[in-house]
Amino acid sequence: MQSVEQVRRTAPVSNLYAHHLRPEAGCHGGAGSVAVFRPYLRAESNELVDFIDLVVVPPGATIGRHRHGDNTEWYVILSGSGSMWFDHAEREVGPGDILVNPPYGEHGLTNQSAGDIQLLVFQLSAREPA
Repeated sequence: MQSVEQVRRTAPVSNLYAHHLRPEAGCHGGAGSVAVFRPYLRAESNELVDFIDLVVVPPGATIGRHRHGDNTEWYVILSGSGSMWFDHAEREVGPGDILVNPPYGEHGLTNQSAGDIQLLVFQLSAREPA
């Protein structure tokens, strides 16, 4: 399984289904094998989760271009397609795409398709010094 840092070092946009899922047989004693991607593991991170949102962007709606402070925000496109301003460029995004917005990075999402875009958004911030 790739660590959070390994995912961040991949191309600016990587795909969950093509690059990050790993098989796990007998998950919690279940039958068969499931596919798993764990983007955050507290033991391997110096960051804490600020929030996790499931977002639905209907046709014609946008998440405006914006910046955050000293945190990292992940967009995981679950379904649908659109365009995302990310890493100083407009990029087409679709199911499985993962975009890791760096601290102070500008980003936004536009749905110009006929269907909803569903995505998971979560934000990580540095732990406060002890």
